[in-house]
Amino acid sequence: MIEKVYVAVGSDLQEGLATLEWTLRRWSSSQISIVILHADINRDYVYTYYGKIPASYVNDESVDFLKKFEEGKVNKILNQYIAFCGKVKTETLNIEKYDEPISKRILQLISGLRICKLVMGIAFLKSSSMKSNNLLSGLKHIQRKKPDFCELYLIYGGKLFYLKERNNEEFIEDDQGDLVAKLNKKKGSFKVWIGKLFPENARNQQTSSSLTRTDSIPTWEKYAEEIEEYFNHLLDSNGDDDSEILQVSSDILENRGSIEPDIPKDLNPIQRTEFLRIKLGEARDAIHMNRKEAKENVAKYSKANWAINLCDSRVSDLEARSKEEIMKRRGFEKDLETLKDELTENKIRIEQDKSKLNSTLEIQKELSNKLKSVTLVKSQREELLRKMIHTRGSMILEIENLRKQKDVMKRRIEFCRDKDAIEMVSRLNALNFSYKEFTASEIRAGTDNFSDNCRIKCSGDFTNVYRAQINHTTVVVKLYNFRTKQVSDEEFDNKVTILRRAQHPNLVAMLGFCRELKCVVFEYMHQRCLRNVLFSNSMKKQALNWHARVCIAAKVCLGLTFLHLAKPRPIVHGNLNPSNILLDHNNVAKLHGFRLDFMYDESDIRSDIRDFGSLVLQLLTGRNWCGSVDEVVDQRVGDWPMEVAMEIARIGTRCLCSFGEDGAYTGIKMVMKDIEEVQKMADDLIASDAGCLVNKSSADLERPSFFFCPILQDIMKDPHIAADGFSYEFSAIKQWLGMGNNSSPMTNLDLEHQHLTPNHTLRSLIQDWHQKRSIPLT
Repeated sequence: MIEKVYVAVGSDLQEGLATLEWTLRRWSSSQISIVILHADINRDYVYTYYGKIPASYVNDESVDFLKKFEEGKVNKILNQYIAFCGKVKTETLNIEKYDEPISKRILQLISGLRICKLVMGIAFLKSSSMKSNNLLSGLKHIQRKKPDFCELYLIYGGKLFYLKERNNEEFIEDDQGDLVAKLNKKKGSFKVWIGKLFPENARNQQTSSSLTRTDSIPTWEKYAEEIEEYFNHLLDSNGDDDSEILQVSSDILENRGSIEPDIPKDLNPIQRTEFLRIKLGEARDAIHMNRKEAKENVAKYSKANWAINLCDSRVSDLEARSKEEIMKRRGFEKDLETLKDELTENKIRIEQDKSKLNSTLEIQKELSNKLKSVTLVKSQREELLRKMIHTRGSMILEIENLRKQKDVMKRRIEFCRDKDAIEMVSRLNALNFSYKEFTASEIRAGTDNFSDNCRIKCSGDFTNVYRAQINHTTVVVKLYNFRTKQVSDEEFDNKVTILRRAQHPNLVAMLGFCRELKCVVFEYMHQRCLRNVLFSNSMKKQALNWHARVCIAAKVCLGLTFLHLAKPRPIVHGNLNPSNILLDHNNVAKLHGFRLDFMYDESDIRSDIRDFGSLVLQLLTGRNWCGSVDEVVDQRVGDWPMEVAMEIARIGTRCLCSFGEDGAYTGIKMVMKDIEEVQKMADDLIASDAGCLVNKSSADLERPSFFFCPILQDIMKDPHIAADGFSYEFSAIKQWLGMGNNSSPMTNLDLEHQHLTPNHTLRSLIQDWHQKRSIPLT
């Protein structure tokens, strides 16, 4: 709850700021709002440079001017008080003056507003026309008469003080109990110093009472009380000059005991009292006369000074007005010159607008003539448009025919690309790239001295792999001495030896090497890595339908099986992910990036199988697989057959399970067996329903993976079955066996025999597929 603290301040700015500072410091830890009490200006007087003058001596215009000036000063001081309080909520309250004393008005405010906390600066009472003689009595009156619920704090000079009385002496103490000042009482009892005037009064009282009757002779106490009442009346008068006279009278009375009065000694007490009363009457008349003369002189002096000041102010005012009028006249002259210039410019502008208007009218006439001609042309064009619409209908029919021819040509172009791929493989064999040792100059010339333009990025990162042109053939060069990584000669020879042994249709083939630069030359894969094709946002790279993804999983499993069953020692891939799977122009998957050492254990083989399971689920969902089975199939490539999707998900989940647990694979052969069954299921669906071969994003038919020769990676024309159970192009398997190879190109296992059996069923399927594409076999 916010508590109100009332602060009474005067017109002394420094004293008022000190009082407010004490208040803010006293209630710094509480939430308060401050109400600043200030006395209204005295309407009976006007304040000039030479002091205050009664308002009746000044004309009304000057009174209003001077009072507005005083109100402006008061408002300026109040604004400074409010600004000093800062963020504390502050308001002001004006105490209107009446005939009653200011102390009584303060007590009325305390009761009327129920003020609980009142901080009063001593300068407030001084600025409220309270005389120095009444200041002490006013403070005592407020302190004694205030209600009990009001807490009164008296502040002077920014310090708290208390008004106390002890041993008939009044004094001021601060909040530490130290004596600040003693106050001499201005009001004294005449009984004391009258007793000094009549020292024999006490002993003669009984004598007088015995000689004279009490009711016929007035005692000195009666006159003393009358004199004391008059003295107090003088002390309470409102004139500032009375304080000096009363002070002198008080000093005389205080020293009266040491000065003998000029009174005849032969007078009795009654005569002395009468004599003294006469003298006091004369003194009182003299005081009244002096006071009247002083007031008249002060009034005349003030009136003269006011007239002089008024004349000076009017002269200054007239001079200021004269200067202001001169400045205004100069400004008017400048404005007049400016208006003349603007008028001249406006005349020129009007003339220009007239000429523009004339030219506009001429243009309007020309446009009117042109509009007529355009209307005529429009009617002719509308007739021509009708003819064109009729022609457009016939053109649409012709476009449809051309579109059909375009599709046929597109399929023929695709066939030619396949044929070119076969010729490229033949050319590579003719050039004898296998295991050729290249020179450093050939490598640098093919890679443009390892230019950044030839560097191949994978997943947005630069690698140590470069695209090169050697003997008019695109190949890939991989550096093993790359930046801070250095490879010794012995380590490089071991890598080359392992790559020579790792020859499989689903492994990126090594074509040669350069011992000087520590680099190996591989075949170039047109589609680059699987990650870019699978996870790209570009619609051009989303050409993998569900059947192509099943084939990729099967090819990757074949390559991984070849590595795990390699002799004399198995090879571990160690980093199987979409970035290390490359695709050729027929989307046939090949592995690369496998470990080129024989340091492995059983956990490495298990890690390869788990990585394969993650890859299978990524192919199914089209997302980066994080191990959750809650993913849904990728719908961007068409509708997956439910049975194929379920089998793919089962294989991926079993591969991710802990090795050897229930439902998990114990070797790559078990994985390969399940993948072959899924691929066979997918091929059967493709063969039985030709409509499933249509990709929604392409008018071309998909080519089943079992149509491709594992060696040439192209559609077979004369498929033959070897001893390992796989079908190969007759010329390719014949060349493989003719090179002295006795192992299977797919499993790397020894063949039981070298007899080849024609696969007539597969040949018929391939011929039917070619017929559906409307492209004759060549």
